[in-house]
Amino acid sequence: MCSNRPGRTTRRVWTVAGVLLAGVGLAALNAVFPPDLSRYAARSTVVLDQRGQLLRPFTTREDTWRLPVTREQVDPLFLAMLVTIEDKRNAWHPGVDPLAILRAAGQMLRHGRPVSGASTLDMQAARLLEPKPRTLESKLEEALRALQLRARLGRVGVQNIYLTLAPYGGMLEGVRAASLSWFGKEPLHLTPAEAALLVALPQSPERLRPDRHPEAARKARDRVLSRAVEAGLIAKDVAGHAFAEPVPRYQRAMPRLAPHLAEALANELASGRAGQADQGLSIQSTLDGTLQVSLEALGRAYQAGLAPGDDLAVMVLAHAGPQHGPRLMAHLGSADWQRCQVDLSRAVRSPGSTLKPFIYAIAFDDLSVHPYTLLDDMPKSFGGWRPGNFDHAYHGVMTAREALQRSLNIPAVSVLERVGAARMSALLQQSGARLSLPGGLEPGLPLALGGVGVRLTDLAMLYAGLAGQGVVRPIRTRLHDAGQGGYRLVGEEAAYAVLDILQGSSTPAGVAAQRSVREGRKIAFKTGTSYGYRDAWTVGVSVDYTVAVWVGRPDGGSMPGAMGLNSAAPLMFRLFDLLPPDHGARRLPGNLNHVLLQRQPPPALTRLDDANPAGGEARRERLRILFPPDGGSVEPIAEGVALVAEGGKPPLRWVVNGMPLGEGERFWRPEGDGFASVVVLDSDGQRAQVRIRALSPGSD
Repeated sequence: MCSNRPGRTTRRVWTVAGVLLAGVGLAALNAVFPPDLSRYAARSTVVLDQRGQLLRPFTTREDTWRLPVTREQVDPLFLAMLVTIEDKRNAWHPGVDPLAILRAAGQMLRHGRPVSGASTLDMQAARLLEPKPRTLESKLEEALRALQLRARLGRVGVQNIYLTLAPYGGMLEGVRAASLSWFGKEPLHLTPAEAALLVALPQSPERLRPDRHPEAARKARDRVLSRAVEAGLIAKDVAGHAFAEPVPRYQRAMPRLAPHLAEALANELASGRAGQADQGLSIQSTLDGTLQVSLEALGRAYQAGLAPGDDLAVMVLAHAGPQHGPRLMAHLGSADWQRCQVDLSRAVRSPGSTLKPFIYAIAFDDLSVHPYTLLDDMPKSFGGWRPGNFDHAYHGVMTAREALQRSLNIPAVSVLERVGAARMSALLQQSGARLSLPGGLEPGLPLALGGVGVRLTDLAMLYAGLAGQGVVRPIRTRLHDAGQGGYRLVGEEAAYAVLDILQGSSTPAGVAAQRSVREGRKIAFKTGTSYGYRDAWTVGVSVDYTVAVWVGRPDGGSMPGAMGLNSAAPLMFRLFDLLPPDHGARRLPGNLNHVLLQRQPPPALTRLDDANPAGGEARRERLRILFPPDGGSVEPIAEGVALVAEGGKPPLRWVVNGMPLGEGERFWRPEGDGFASVVVLDSDGQRAQVRIRALSPGSD
């Protein structure tokens, strides 16, 4: 007996070696011939809202709906039925079920033909990845691929492939696309009848299509329900109710919320991933899906009350704090995507009077004008151009505050003349707004009355910048994008002053009560109407939100009688009523002593006098600052930084960083290193300004 031990040991060694070699060989084959997962990777691109709800999917290059889905997104009852019907030993076999193979082989020998199959979910997943003719050779390859897939991806990974690629008739692939199309809902919560139908359909997706063969679909569904009762998955009474449930008779359209924005996001991301555009991109937007549904319903209803051919576009922004750009909450590129697939929120249109607040904001920031500076609204010529008011009347002398609230044209042009049209245009464009000047001309004073092309999306961004303490930041449309740096258009005090003024704008008839629906909400808003009644605008700003509305015709035609106040403003107020309450009052500027926040303007800003009356006294020598030099770095002496000016009409008044110095004061004492704006004003309203850097003694 002892003499046999060496032989046994040798056989054991060779057996172990053989197993190891076989394992190494299989591993080598696995590495050399990996499974082709390209069909699984080529899923539909989907755009989601901020909570992950589906807004809009897109078809694959093969024109199929193949939506990404995992086990966790599917109803557990469906999964239990699927395994019971298709692969009841799925939990323990390695990808191929040997008992099922033996059973199928025995049945074929007894009956002389195949009676039942032996395909596991793993083998079906292999066939879905690489469809081939149903031959014995392809079945063997499927079995090998199934083993490989199970070893590589695990049971759950293979099931995810099946759930994504299983055919459901026509363009539908995967349980998620099927559930949305047949039942109009995600597959996470299915009734027993719905789950059973989705288990049955892939067995013969065209022959069992419920919209074409409802009786065949019903019978197949009921067989699955009966098997589920036998397996103890559902009770008999539950199955009885499920048997009585009708099968769906038509396919529903896929979700298509925010279609213009979703398409833009998908195209933008695909263009940045060349060669990967059909790789199942999942884009999570900043949109609120619930609000988007309400906006689209309101947009369709509102358009129904407009003249035929009129359309609209809407932007709803949520302010995200001083360190982040505003995020887009809801978007309407047109009232009906089927009729107009052009995104009208990006159309370049004349803004009417909607740029006037920025004229005043820049003037306030410069201390060229104060909210209580007196302006003249009377006939006036600007280089041969004589603008008039919308109401064809003149209203005499009033404050800048009242002139902006009443949107009077002549005072706005006078203020823009002081600010400079080219400078204002440059500031807006540096903030990120795209301005389109007619014929490529240099910006001129007609800019105040809409003589430039802008987009609704840029107007919304600029107004949100006023709510952002004067800093304009790009609008965020993707949830996880980092906020981009902003551009300070005006100071915090100037932005606050403009919004405070616009809170007193006249409301359109019939909406006064709507403003009090949200207790405590105050809306600063501005309307605009372009020349020839082609565009009607309203932009409103509260503490937490900006809502921008455009009403017009896609072809640029006229809408007689349509104005911002009667066509766009009512919709803007209705949209604010859909929004959650604001979280608090508008934050006061940190420097409450700033000259702009006082009701009494400095003497030099009491009245805007930018032209000598005919025969009047000649203008005095131009006012200019001699010291400190513009752009220079200055180290204060013991008394501070000396302030020296020449020209102008005494008395002169100095203002540093928006704070007026005492009368007769000629020195400014900085609190430390930093940049400063130094302004001098004379009694005629002339002004000069420099920007300097104050240095502490001994600093570089």
